[in-house]
Amino acid sequence: MLGINGLEILSCFLALFAIIDVTGSIPIFLSMREKNRVIKPFKASIYSFAFLLIFLFIGEWILKLFHVDFSSFAIAGALVLLILSIEMIFGVEIFKYEADSSGGQDATMVPVVFPLIAGPGTFTTMLSMRSEYQLSNLILGIAINMVVVFLVLHYIDFVKKLLGNSGAYILRRIFGVILMAIAVRLFTANMSSLIASFQ
Repeated sequence: MLGINGLEILSCFLALFAIIDVTGSIPIFLSMREKNRVIKPFKASIYSFAFLLIFLFIGEWILKLFHVDFSSFAIAGALVLLILSIEMIFGVEIFKYEADSSGGQDATMVPVVFPLIAGPGTFTTMLSMRSEYQLSNLILGIAINMVVVFLVLHYIDFVKKLLGNSGAYILRRIFGVILMAIAVRLFTANMSSLIASFQ
């Protein structure tokens, strides 16, 4: 009755997994941990799931309410990613995080939930898939991705031990450059669309 389809769930999961790319963001998470920034795995996965569901149902309406189109939203996300990549490459601190009760700085909401997990790319992909797949299958695909997000964040210390300090340092610089390239691509692609919309 709900139209549960294993193949559709798998397709939704893989498409969103590729966009979210939580495993590819491991060096970013490690970089934050080294700067004493707190990432709460359970909250990150729950908040991301909630934001994605909200955007799935009323995201387009919310953007229209504030007269914001997808291109502008994507450009904003790209700028956040660009700043984050500069931090990773040059070892500077630009983001100012809220102090956490444990004494660290809470980076759960920004930039982990947005834009790394629930970012413009994820939102756009979800809305495009909504017309192709059953809503129940899409929601299950999102939920499975959030389980993966939780597991990656929960076992990040194990990954750090596995890589060692030098490995984490090298990966942080390499992925900083990659993240910058992604941010530039996201910015230029959507800037072109934005400029075209005014012509």
